[in-house]
Amino acid sequence: MQEAILAQRIRISEARSGLDVTAALDATRAPANAGFLWNLLAEPRAIPGVHAMWTGPEISCPVPDAMLADRERSPLPVECGTVMPQPGEIVLTYLPARFWGGGEAPVFDIGLFYGPQARLFFPVGWIAGSVVGRVADVAALAAACAVIRRHGQATLSFARMP
Repeated sequence: MQEAILAQRIRISEARSGLDVTAALDATRAPANAGFLWNLLAEPRAIPGVHAMWTGPEISCPVPDAMLADRERSPLPVECGTVMPQPGEIVLTYLPARFWGGGEAPVFDIGLFYGPQARLFFPVGWIAGSVVGRVADVAALAAACAVIRRHGQATLSFARMP
């Protein structure tokens, strides 16, 4: 079982920026959150991303509500928590319904952190996220994220790797 947990890898890509990186999920330290992401990617997903406004060097990819089954809308605990993500970390942040702007649906945000001095500080305060994985090639991630930042937004492809 341990080998299967460590073998969970995903590919994240976006054509215009040249983004094409792999990441290992950490189901040992963040089992519920890594499991959520792995289950979400049972089929490849195209998720809109935007350069974050408050958190610094991050491409924020809020999972569209339409991609979530009812069972996937359950609250996620903070595991392997951080408020200061490091370059290369993939952070899943859960916000309950009505917490952010009064929206009726909970928010599940996949954050791709590509540079130093990132923080999970929002207008509503500090919010801890769960480190679910790490991108292998941080330099490639940073270069592509710089392109996405200049364009403002992109649709990123997320898929399981065999």
